[in-house]
Amino acid sequence: MTVHNKTNHCKIVDCTVRDGGLVNNWDFSVEFVQDLYESLNASGVEYMEIGYKNSPKLLKSEGKEGPWRFLDDDFLRKVIGQKKNTKLSALVDVGRVDENDVLPREESMLDLIRVACYARDTAKAIELGSLFHKRGYETTINIMALSGVMDNELNESLAMINDSPIDIVYIVDSYGSLDPDDIRYLVEKFSRSLKNKRLGVHTHNNLQLAFANTLTAAQLGVELLDASVFGMGRAAGNTPTELLLAKLTRPEYSLRPVLGMIEKHMIKLREKEEWGYLIPDMITGTLDEHPRSAMGWRASDKRDLFTDFYDKMTTPEIYQGK
Repeated sequence: MTVHNKTNHCKIVDCTVRDGGLVNNWDFSVEFVQDLYESLNASGVEYMEIGYKNSPKLLKSEGKEGPWRFLDDDFLRKVIGQKKNTKLSALVDVGRVDENDVLPREESMLDLIRVACYARDTAKAIELGSLFHKRGYETTINIMALSGVMDNELNESLAMINDSPIDIVYIVDSYGSLDPDDIRYLVEKFSRSLKNKRLGVHTHNNLQLAFANTLTAAQLGVELLDASVFGMGRAAGNTPTELLLAKLTRPEYSLRPVLGMIEKHMIKLREKEEWGYLIPDMITGTLDEHPRSAMGWRASDKRDLFTDFYDKMTTPEIYQGK
């Protein structure tokens, strides 16, 4: 494969509101989201993922979530009064979105709709993504938890996607367990199997490798790079947007506006909410396990008993609930 020495083909998808919302139940003020949009636009970031477009009737909604959990088009128009260069994205999950809630693109504030699925639901994801494609949106399929997918199952998924109208396919390190060699293997595999598709990457920082993994993907030609300001995302968080702005070789990128966003909003938020590299998340990443057990441990009175958590996770009879 040709290695790109520069990364001027890349585009940043900032997921602060969507992935960061998993930390604080999407409790972002309108001012926060407006300031984020302005700062990302001033920094040259191409996409801002402003939340989920899932349907509350298909999820057990307690009604306590912030509005970014179930995006409403009228609300969005009020929040983002005037679209600028930064496009807007939303994520949907297979089985959790009512297709009737998604307007045609010309009636919507959204430009990009990303469909998240597990490999076993690839056919359903293609059906949804194809529908959104017909409605005029840019579309992606994000195959989650790739570290646990058998090779033959992944081959089948990629073959199906290759024959679909989906624009972009994502390599997703859901558990934060992959390293740059794993990313290289997956990028080369996806590139071979998806001749006419663009690629994206979404990483988590359980092993302090999110940024390195994203750069590895970028240097191999992956185009869409997910990130979040100050790394805010579920559990260990994501690749920091500010690091990509500082490192990528695109002349239109500017670091300063996002530093202003961190200064104004993220420092206070980080004092209130917890995300980023933490030992329980490191343990689940090392063991290639879903972060929910680490998140539960950090929410308990044993939060800093790391050896207890490690023993629990590595003792089969306890871990299996026996």
